[in-house]
Amino acid sequence: MASPSSRSRPAVSRRYPAGVEVLPGDRVHARVWAPKCRRVSIVIGPAVIGPADADDGRSVELEAEAGGYFSALVEGVPVGSLYRFRLDGGDKLYPDPVSRFQPDGPHGPSQVVDPGRFAWSDGGWKGRSIKGQVVYEMHIGTFTPEGTWDAAMRELPHLADLGVTVLELMPVAEFAGRFGWGYDGVDLFAPTRLYGNPDDMRRFVDRAHALGLAVILDVVYNHLGPSGNYLTCFSDSWFTDAYDNEWGDAINFDGPGSGPVREFFRGNAAFWVDEYHLDGLRLDATQQIFDRSSPNILQEINDAVRDAAGGRDTILIGENEPQHATMVRPVTEGGFGLDAIWNDDFHHSAMVALTGRNEAYYTDYKGTPQEFVSAMKYGFLYQGQWYKWQSQRRGMPAFGLPRPAFVTFIQNHDQIANSGKGLRAHALTSPGRYKAMTALMLLGPGTPMLFQGQEFAASAPFYYFADHEPWLAEKVEEGRAEFLSQFPSLATPEMRACLKKPQDEETFRRSKLDHGERETHAETWALHRDLLRLRREDPVFAAQRIGGLDGAVLAEEAFVLRFFGDPSSNMGGDDRLLLVNLGRDLTLRVVPEPLLAPPLGKEWKPLWSSEATCYGGCGTAPVDAGEEWHIPGHAAVVLVPGELKPENPDTRETEQETHG
Repeated sequence: MASPSSRSRPAVSRRYPAGVEVLPGDRVHARVWAPKCRRVSIVIGPAVIGPADADDGRSVELEAEAGGYFSALVEGVPVGSLYRFRLDGGDKLYPDPVSRFQPDGPHGPSQVVDPGRFAWSDGGWKGRSIKGQVVYEMHIGTFTPEGTWDAAMRELPHLADLGVTVLELMPVAEFAGRFGWGYDGVDLFAPTRLYGNPDDMRRFVDRAHALGLAVILDVVYNHLGPSGNYLTCFSDSWFTDAYDNEWGDAINFDGPGSGPVREFFRGNAAFWVDEYHLDGLRLDATQQIFDRSSPNILQEINDAVRDAAGGRDTILIGENEPQHATMVRPVTEGGFGLDAIWNDDFHHSAMVALTGRNEAYYTDYKGTPQEFVSAMKYGFLYQGQWYKWQSQRRGMPAFGLPRPAFVTFIQNHDQIANSGKGLRAHALTSPGRYKAMTALMLLGPGTPMLFQGQEFAASAPFYYFADHEPWLAEKVEEGRAEFLSQFPSLATPEMRACLKKPQDEETFRRSKLDHGERETHAETWALHRDLLRLRREDPVFAAQRIGGLDGAVLAEEAFVLRFFGDPSSNMGGDDRLLLVNLGRDLTLRVVPEPLLAPPLGKEWKPLWSSEATCYGGCGTAPVDAGEEWHIPGHAAVVLVPGELKPENPDTRETEQETHG
């Protein structure tokens, strides 16, 4: 352990508590938390490119500090130098737990990186707050055939033209293997070498900002990957067995020795905003982040991100399977202060309506019109009711939460892969239903999220893929099959034989997008582009107000949403109607539903239809025909108030004679 007489703080001013930081004159300051060790040395030089137990290279011993830290000011270390740490004089050399880049992967040496060398051009960028945003989930490795930052950057103008405003990057922290989803990251400060170098990532973010696109990063603070994780060689306090974690050892946020652990993760959250100019984070599986202390680590991460932004607007989105509203309630109300949370309820109900299947975790959803009306009005469907699938109550009251706090989607990386064959939603339902559900999601009051390729009905599947050494790959394959067996349809021998091996490179390769399909699937692209323009430019759809809409069930598979315009007026002159019919053509000759009533002195006129020919549809007959309504099947239609047609005098006289 470190000597009690050691210094209590580093000798130089640092950006972060640990890691190797660049100083002028080819100098670095190295600092590492290693309370498990009595001695720590940094080994620098080309020799460390070789095996991890290489016993040459220039070695400099670090000085012990209080609290288990070791540090030293080291001369003659130019930017780009490779280094590792030697612990207690042993033969094996270890990468830096706060490495900023691992050019040979997590098992290789760390590299000295100078974040100040990149010439940013986004000085005028103010960031984005959550209201009014459209999120786009992206996996850099499969977003283009090349799978690099530079190739992804090439496609950004198209996303800006589409109407996307926020890019949500799946995790990029360094992980083992040649490909993977990124949720097994082990070097949380190092963008993976698979997509390019650190400045390539910075260039991507800089270009996104120039196009008006915010960039947030999916971070995993609930576990670390099984391969390349050397943290326990430095300290035994990183993990805890006090909690059961779905993916391995839980991170120690509240047990003995947790102070530096919390400091590490707070620093990591700030790091991405500071050194990469990111606009926020998406926090993976927050239900597996365990912390009984106060303030909760999620609140501290929230504060760290806001502070690092230095006045720029930021966005923090949480994934929380039980959908706890505390994630997005203000700290003053006992919450953690995040901006938004994924709405799994909406997705599950939508997929049941689109596919007719409600097995496994879809069990408690019927995909009925009432579910969609309730989801649009209240966000979550389950806010404390009994949930049969888990044999427990689900959720908590979420009334009064801002509408943008609910991230709505019909596709994401998990749910596409969980279809067994990696099929996207459009391949699991009819074209009409898919277009109608897309309209509901993109015009609804939540924050919509698209998954890469959704905007042009990508033909590429999205599988679960992970490259590991053989013994681990076999376990991952078995675990994946076991997880999918909760779906009875996927547990059959026939379907199990169809499941792709996560470790096969072909599984990864087939998941790559072909952006040429923007042209070949131009009708779907136009559908998304026009809906996002309507959402952005129409003040009623853009409002996202609490209480800004109401809805009613019209038939077994049809419903109406009325979006209210100016709240100071009770005349409804600028209201909007969204009619969604997932069933057959519907004719209503009796309409005792006030939400269908036109504003005083007005009548409903068509504004948009999913059955327009430009979206591959077959046209839409008049909906409000006066004496009856005709709502097309497998379609969504938007109506707006228009001037009332003058009555035909001849018709009026005939009516007067009849009733005189």
